[in-house]
Amino acid sequence: MNHAEFLEAVGKRAGIPAAEAANAIRATLTTLGEGISGGEARHLATQLPEEFRGYLYKEVDFAEQLDLAEFLNEVQARAGVDDQRAAESARAVMTTLREAVNAEELQTLEAELSKDIRRLLHPVGRGVGA
Repeated sequence: MNHAEFLEAVGKRAGIPAAEAANAIRATLTTLGEGISGGEARHLATQLPEEFRGYLYKEVDFAEQLDLAEFLNEVQARAGVDDQRAAESARAVMTTLREAVNAEELQTLEAELSKDIRRLLHPVGRGVGA
């Protein structure tokens, strides 16, 4: 998936314009990068469009353990949006991320995330393309 496709998919899923989608991607991937190991962040970055890889960059291998509320609070603070928009945007980014990476990478990523954050990758009760 290239940059434009990723941006469009996030915007469509979250119902937001491209500029806001870009901000949501930055906020969500930066927060995600903090919650996974440095090695996983580097591996995941290789499967994303080049424009987004830097958001996952980290100098330490340490992963900050976040629950869903903490994750969404970080996204909200970084994106400068309300809590509902942060949740919708994070879900849109994570769902698009799931589609952008191969199955092996997705499995490795899921193993590093808490169960509640993993749910962002697989939204329940959403229609096709949600």
